[in-house]
Amino acid sequence: MTFDDISAAATTIAERTGRPAHRLAVVLGSGLGDYASTLHGAIAIPYAEIPGWPVPSVVGHSGTLYSADVNGPILVLSGRAHMYEGRSLDEVVFGVRVAVTAGARIIVLTNAAGGVADGLHPGDLVLISDHLNLTGRNPLTGPNDQRLGPRFPDMTNVYSPTLRSLAREAGARAGVRLGEGVYAWLSGPSYETPAEIHMVATLGGDLVGMSTVPEAIAARHMRAAVLGISLVTNLAAGISPTPLAHEEVQETASMARDQFTRLLDHLLPVLG
Repeated sequence: MTFDDISAAATTIAERTGRPAHRLAVVLGSGLGDYASTLHGAIAIPYAEIPGWPVPSVVGHSGTLYSADVNGPILVLSGRAHMYEGRSLDEVVFGVRVAVTAGARIIVLTNAAGGVADGLHPGDLVLISDHLNLTGRNPLTGPNDQRLGPRFPDMTNVYSPTLRSLAREAGARAGVRLGEGVYAWLSGPSYETPAEIHMVATLGGDLVGMSTVPEAIAARHMRAAVLGISLVTNLAAGISPTPLAHEEVQETASMARDQFTRLLDHLLPVLG
């Protein structure tokens, strides 16, 4: 996807919503997509109606962009494209790049993740403090367009300490306990083997999943601040006593939706 493709999509959003700029964007992970429709002044645009925007094929990812008014215009991406769908990384990060071009200086990335660290349980919400890219892939590979960002962006604080502090304060107000940990990205779509989970734990990973990291890299490339929040939907392979299944992810996400939405309701108005 080129700079012109990204700009054309951002222009379409401004024209369709009547909102020339959006102050932040939220990407909703598996099972959390219907939150966006509850927001004040929500305007829905199917991804298929935005030029260049890839439509997800995974159950639990609806493929709709929402513009809403939460202390100013915000974007909510209900569903995301994944590399395991056969998408290029340009397609995977397209939505985040469009959101930043549409004015978002803060990107909130949410996901469903497997719990690796001791003490994590299905239903826990965990702030991402850092990540491990274990795929060998990077969305910045290839020619660099300086209009998007620098050739060699710094990744010291991919996930903003300031935003994590605001999230912890919002969690306290909402009565939602938040952990903190390192998220490991593997390509999927098969779930990880017990040996792979042992590797992740040995490397310092607390959570494991199939998304988020390329979006975070692309957002930081464009100098947006990033907040990552994982919902632990299952214990990882070798830790869980039962085989892993996507239905379990959706079921846990549904049960945890209330605390997740309480957190977002308290958090989004104070970001930015």
